[in-house]
Amino acid sequence: MQADELYLELIVFRPCVLIPVYNHERAIGEVVRGVLAHNVSCLLVDDGSSPGCAAVLDQIAADAPTQVMLLRHRDNEGKGRAVLTGIYHAARKGYSHVLQIDADGQHCIDDIPHFLEESSINPSALIVGCPIYDESVPPIRLYGRYLTHIWVWINTLSTHIKDSMCGFRIYPVMPVLNLMQRQKLGARMTFDTEVLVRMFWEGSIVINVPTRVSYPRDGVSHFRALFDNVQISWMHATLFLGMLRRLPKLLKNKRDKGNK
Repeated sequence: MQADELYLELIVFRPCVLIPVYNHERAIGEVVRGVLAHNVSCLLVDDGSSPGCAAVLDQIAADAPTQVMLLRHRDNEGKGRAVLTGIYHAARKGYSHVLQIDADGQHCIDDIPHFLEESSINPSALIVGCPIYDESVPPIRLYGRYLTHIWVWINTLSTHIKDSMCGFRIYPVMPVLNLMQRQKLGARMTFDTEVLVRMFWEGSIVINVPTRVSYPRDGVSHFRALFDNVQISWMHATLFLGMLRRLPKLLKNKRDKGNK
């Protein structure tokens, strides 16, 4: 049994919800209310938001001081860095798992209990949302995701990760902390995909959970087409080189799983 698995068996399952926030003042209040309705603590990471959004977050934290924790980056450092800040803080507060959900209202908050149930049964696993889209999804975003899916399947030599870009997921805290000590992870839009691939390489189990995803008409997107696509392409290239170095091990793991 690996040390991470032993650790997870010895501790009490104590999850919290982590929401990275950057100028989502119109949606964040409803998202937090939905989270708190499921009787779970909420950790907000303000990633250098505007004064208007910062004021909204201050009020949310003041209204529920025993349920909501608020952390701040002075400047915008990116979604990945906000998630890592939240995971570090969750570890210090004694949380065993972090449920990440986006601040823009895309995700089905009522699925939180199902995600938490899956995580409590499989505490060493990554619980990852597999989106079920409605008609609101922009076609270009939908088609673009498939390119990332294909690269992830190549870089893991498997299709275990159905969707690496969905921001609705649960991380076991200790394995992520261990990875962060050894590997610098992408600070921005590449984080969600990179962390899953690297944890898969290290032997983490991935459990895909179907969940409805919608795109609000007045939703705020911080995706920068040129810059972020360049970053994503560089990430896939870097992961591909990493896959080549791990190819014998990945093939062996694939063969061993096929024989079971």
